[in-house]
Amino acid sequence: METTIKGYLEGLTLGEIQIHKHVAVIPVMGTNGSGPDYLTMKEAMDRKLIQIGEVGESGHVPELKVINTGLKPVLLLDGEELAGAKQNRVLNTTVLIREKSETVIPVSCTEHGRWSYRSQYFEESCHIMSARLRGVKNASVHENLKDRRVFLSDQFAVWDGIRVQAAANKIDTPTGAMRDVLKAKQEDLDDFLEHFPLINRQNGLLVLVNGEVVGMDVISRKEAFGVLHSKLVKSYVMDALTEIPKKNKEAGMKKAADFLKKIPVCGESAFDSVGYGRDYRYEGEGLVGSALVHEGTVIHMAFFQTGKARNEGRMSSVNRRRSYRTNQ
Repeated sequence: METTIKGYLEGLTLGEIQIHKHVAVIPVMGTNGSGPDYLTMKEAMDRKLIQIGEVGESGHVPELKVINTGLKPVLLLDGEELAGAKQNRVLNTTVLIREKSETVIPVSCTEHGRWSYRSQYFEESCHIMSARLRGVKNASVHENLKDRRVFLSDQFAVWDGIRVQAAANKIDTPTGAMRDVLKAKQEDLDDFLEHFPLINRQNGLLVLVNGEVVGMDVISRKEAFGVLHSKLVKSYVMDALTEIPKKNKEAGMKKAADFLKKIPVCGESAFDSVGYGRDYRYEGEGLVGSALVHEGTVIHMAFFQTGKARNEGRMSSVNRRRSYRTNQ
């Protein structure tokens, strides 16, 4: 494993476990410094420092253009959703957008039934794709990076995952929009969020549902994590809402520690990011992950148990995947 990432993992500490119903959140704190300064997407949009739109008037599903007029880099997180323009999208990978730059970013569609303008530019949707669906997307992006050196997802698997999520929650969405599903469950998501407060020095979280680890996200700057905390919690809770709570479940620190021990033995690949830094990809037994490294700092790290995610991700047939790829 790359030494910067290995050292970062070894420096992580786990806080006191927070439990509500069948979900457990363990705060994560890093001890290796926060690295370079940057803004989150929300901060940059609130200050009108970035514009995100289609790459051209006709648009192109797997790509968007970001214009950063600010003097700081901007962090766009894997799975963050953008709403508007011709259809809603999510980031296929974490990107640290350079200051004073124009960048084409890789995305996936999260609104299957719309291809018409609602606005010229995107807004922050206040949502991050559910953790298990991010795991599906992560695995397919890694496959395309290895095969073609592109940050392209299995778009059919993404659509299928959203469809399954909507059906499981008995939600009708006219355009197949992930945002509709998340907004419909907002009250339930907010109920869970109240039980998982941000703690001092926290810059990450590790989440268990029914006693099993779902995944972990860690961000270099605690200030940035504070902005993203609620969105990340809700992305994990969204998966939990479709699971029946189990009795006598274990929700302890041992499973979290075991999960962390699995990461350093994963297979590792490295690729140039479309923004600052290097994009590292990981695959292991029942595990997928990624890490963006810039200036000797892990800017963002995310790992997911695959189980259900891998099964859902294979709902698209090989022929459908090939059909979609040939149209990109």
